[in-house]
Amino acid sequence: MNKKRIQQISEEVRRCVSDIVQNKVKDPRIPEIISISHVDVTNDLSFAKIYISIFGSEKEQEEAIEGLNSAKGFVKKELGRSVKLRAMPELIFVADDSIERGVKMAKLINEVNHGDK
Repeated sequence: MNKKRIQQISEEVRRCVSDIVQNKVKDPRIPEIISISHVDVTNDLSFAKIYISIFGSEKEQEEAIEGLNSAKGFVKKELGRSVKLRAMPELIFVADDSIERGVKMAKLINEVNHGDK
């Protein structure tokens, strides 16, 4: 499938899964502040890797991923109602630590810049 179409599908899946997780999933392990940062859908639409950004400790992140994995069937069913695809991809939830890495890098850059003075 063409790359632009895959990107469009990935963005639509991201938007819909974000809405489902924030408004419809009622699992106490999933925090109020959760963000779907990125979705990668494979070319054959068999898998969708969903990157989740969670503000909290590592334990809270693991619990949120467990909660999402237990609600995977519900999320997939709701996604099927929102996104019309011939075959619904299998959902894979992954913790996204890019925000923490960005903060850590910014802190290191600031330390280096202040060290020069």
